[in-house]
This record gives sequence, C-alpha cells and structure tokens, in this order.
Amino acid sequence: MWLEIFIFGSVFIINNPNINIMKISTRNVLKGTITHIEHGAVNTEVTIQLPGGQEIVSIITKTSAQNLELKKDLEVYGLIKASNVMIAID
Repeated sequence: MWLEIFIFGSVFIINNPNINIMKISTRNVLKGTITHIEHGAVNTEVTIQLPGGQEIVSIITKTSAQNLELKKDLEVYGLIKASNVMIAID
C-alpha cells in the first residue's frame, strides 16, 4: 500500500485507492473529483467537486501535484483539519 499526502494550508489531498482501509486522525475526509488545476511557478491550485456539487479548493506545491499525478477528472480525497476551519455569519 502506498500513501502520498501533500500539505499546504488546511486542505490535504490524497491520491490513494486504499483510503477506506487506512487509519487517519482527520475526521473530515471528502471524496471528490478534480474539476480544475491551475499550475503556477511554485504552487498549484486544485479544485475538487464533491458529490453534491459543492467545491473545495486546495493550494499545494507544484512538485506535490506532479508527484500525485493530479489531473482533471481524477478521483481524490480532500482532508480538512477541523482545528483550522473558521466559521462566519452574515
């Protein structure tokens, strides 16, 4: 089994078909599909669409995106560390 986790900010991206048998401490694991990737000089912005149509965006290093072989339409998992989620109201 292999695991690659690349971290930048609060959203982690995992490209691992065995996620269901892994034990991880992150409680917010969201499976989705990459809908957009924008590579910059150093970082890559990855948009993941969730099954309900919502989107989350993660900024990871360009090297990490290349190592994960991320591409449009790839199923991935977004992991959100709950201690870094902020709440706002109108």
